[in-house]
Amino acid sequence: MFDSINIDSSVAVYVQIENLVQFAITAGDLKPGDQLPSVREMSERLKVNPNTVAKAYRDLEIMGFVRPVRGMAFYIQEDAVARCREQCRRTIISRIHEVVGEAKAAGFQADEVKEAANRSFASESGPYGAVPDSVIGLASGGGGRRRSK
Repeated sequence: MFDSINIDSSVAVYVQIENLVQFAITAGDLKPGDQLPSVREMSERLKVNPNTVAKAYRDLEIMGFVRPVRGMAFYIQEDAVARCREQCRRTIISRIHEVVGEAKAAGFQADEVKEAANRSFASESGPYGAVPDSVIGLASGGGGRRRSK
């Protein structure tokens, strides 16, 4: 669940951690009352600075998705599921809209964008993993052709 950090991503590492926790809550992998790994455990697992994990956990607390308990343990809030689901849907729909807008501006056809989305969805790749060969191969397939006017 927490092994998809990509330090080369354009998404900051602490934001990736925040997103992965929110995705896990939304998907039901983390339930209200579940404890997150400690800051130290998470930093060792992800091979990132403990301050990066601490920042992500603080942000999640500010967003109201987790609550700290003395000793620096963090637990999923009772009301986090519905709010996470709504926020994830809003964020992802917004990102999809941006990507589709960029594709249109670059001259992609709708079927090219759909094919890339279908291949991405079918892949085993996590949200910040490397782009699978089946998807990246589409880049040389004529994407970005300008429509004739």
